[in-house]
Amino acid sequence: MLVVVCPGQGAQSPGMLAPWLELPGLSGRLAGYSDVVGQDLAGHGTTSDAETIRDTAVAQPLLVASALLTFHAVFDPADDGGPASPAGVDAVAGHSVGELGAAAIAGVLTEREALDLVAVRGAAMARAAAVTPTGMSALLGGDPAEVLARLAELGLTASNVNGAGQVVAGGTLDALAALAQDPPARTRVIALQVAGAFHTTHMAPAVAELASRATTIEPADPTITLLSNADGAAVTSGTQALARLVAQVANPVRWDLCQQTLQELGVTGLLELAPAGVLAGLARRTLPGVETVAVKTPADLDAARELVRRHGGSTQSRSTDSQEILS
Repeated sequence: MLVVVCPGQGAQSPGMLAPWLELPGLSGRLAGYSDVVGQDLAGHGTTSDAETIRDTAVAQPLLVASALLTFHAVFDPADDGGPASPAGVDAVAGHSVGELGAAAIAGVLTEREALDLVAVRGAAMARAAAVTPTGMSALLGGDPAEVLARLAELGLTASNVNGAGQVVAGGTLDALAALAQDPPARTRVIALQVAGAFHTTHMAPAVAELASRATTIEPADPTITLLSNADGAAVTSGTQALARLVAQVANPVRWDLCQQTLQELGVTGLLELAPAGVLAGLARRTLPGVETVAVKTPADLDAARELVRRHGGSTQSRSTDSQEILS
């Protein structure tokens, strides 16, 4: 059983799209994505520096475009300009902004709708972050209950609960400074280079903006299993999936629960789309026995397609078998 995952903000790096644009069709496809979001994604993905692509309004469209672009590279190598078929994909999930890419792969949104929403999301979150000086810090290790208790004591939110002993706290800079000075026992605190406290109540203004744009979209029900960051559950309704995408902006990402669901579903292979590495790394620590491929450059395409060949299509196969038995 194969799951495809899309990474979230912080995974981007300068020049990450340069090798991909040498493949047939991808440069033209990215130009179309740029038209939708109103940004030069090719420039941001090849020549923009780290500071430029750290900007939330730039990073988020760039990340969703990168995931969709490399999805086409894996599943639609001829790239005839149309949508790629997720044939062989049994489940899909995205971390934070990666949920928009996942929703497009699952058929809930068109690629154009996903890109339009991420442009609104990134700009709105950047504006919300400018209202109050806030930030985020990662906590590695420690007792989970003690970590959460300390965050609550300081008025911080566990913005990302990623599993493998990794929690990201979001809140005011003063509270984060207090956390760094007096962290929970046996934890390491790392300040993250982000513009604000994402997935906390500080992002409420962005939720309103995204909700307004979402009313212009008629989502479809997912064609493959789509997991939600809210609680790791599979979402079967397109309307519900879109509502969750909007609300998630100001609510914690429970990637630990997404991984728990993947384990319960019996996933055997995990393919992370570009800019890959973080989610595949978490899976190696929390999903024993699951084979992973992180699609970082075109050199990873052969391994990605082999993973799809060996692990993909389990859901479809089980469905076909059931129909044959029932008939």
